[in-house]
Amino acid sequence: MQRIRLRYTKRGRLRFTSHRDFQRAFERALRRAEVPMAYSAGFTPHPKVSYANAAPTGTGSEAEYLEIALTEPRDPERLRILLDESLPTGLDIVEAVEARTSGLADRLTASVWELRLDGVDIEDARRAVDAFDAAETVEVQRLTKNGVRTFDARSAVAGLECVPAHSADHSSQADRPSDRPCAILRLVVRHVTPAVRPDDVLSGLRAVADLAPPVPAAVTRLAQGLFDEETGTVTDPLAPDREAAKARSTADPTATATAPA
Repeated sequence: MQRIRLRYTKRGRLRFTSHRDFQRAFERALRRAEVPMAYSAGFTPHPKVSYANAAPTGTGSEAEYLEIALTEPRDPERLRILLDESLPTGLDIVEAVEARTSGLADRLTASVWELRLDGVDIEDARRAVDAFDAAETVEVQRLTKNGVRTFDARSAVAGLECVPAHSADHSSQADRPSDRPCAILRLVVRHVTPAVRPDDVLSGLRAVADLAPPVPAAVTRLAQGLFDEETGTVTDPLAPDREAAKARSTADPTATATAPA
């Protein structure tokens, strides 16, 4: 059984797609592309697809991950193209690698987010960021299925800064007004329990500095992966698989992945 790991995006209006909606669309794409899926056992078999740490509904993402299991080998890049063609524009399969290591979910320990705050002056945003960074704890509240929960949003944040507009991710700038103030924040947050989401950090900025954007923030996940404590960066979770494949091809030049997709 071959395992393929995929990175996909949620762009534009498709950021409002729920995780369940994406699951349905992806399983239809598997059927259209005639992917030889492995199925679970039991009375209600279902395709073996493992989803990892999906972004909240309403947020864009450049770094969503899943893994599929196949009964026949396929070339990862050809498979990526077939699946991408079978999905609506905005739900894009942008990378595929053969899984050669274990524990993809274990390598998703942090995310990098971009928060675009239209109508917020950049100096006001910087003052709010400084106040948030200086605080030891920033308690926020979130309504859950078990009621209102209070937790610290500060401890999970590994980095928060204002960035120039020209360095922001292009996908969150599309169709945005340019004749009004706009602050763009870059946020690095560890995946902890309870999970701290970008909207929790925005609630924290409101609590410590009364920063309240006049319109909802445009939120995009730029990356997720293993957090490097020394550099404060988030590493590519598919890099170990690519390195293992490269090492194998170097050791055995005759080894080729696979039959055509």
